Amino acid sequence: MEFKFEKLIIWQKAMDFGEEIYSIAYKFPKTELFNLSSQIRRAVDSIALNISEGSIGQSNPDFKRFMNYAIRSLGEVVTCLHKAKRREYISVEEFDTQYEFAFNLMNMMVAFKNKIR
Repeated sequence: MEFKFEKLIIWQKAMDFGEEIYSIAYKFPKTELFNLSSQIRRAVDSIALNISEGSIGQSNPDFKRFMNYAIRSLGEVVTCLHKAKRREYISVEEFDTQYEFAFNLMNMMVAFKNKIR
């Protein structure tokens, strides 16, 4: 037995992305604990949370709205990654890897949202 959203590849990938970003944010300086580290962790968790929330008992327009929230949260994570790179909390290689994952996830999420009727 499983929930409908658990079958969604975008939800599964958002969950994986969340764990990866959480691990990266854990390495940020302690001075960022309540700032950038907290912000990126909340934003990345919001992606999967909004996908699941939108899929349960909601009408299709509501699901699209929640998908928009998830997409916006992904944009927020990307901005946090840029800040982390500029502040030299992550390497260029780490940034590139996470940026590419985010870019692909964004494309998948937008395509999925556009298929919701």
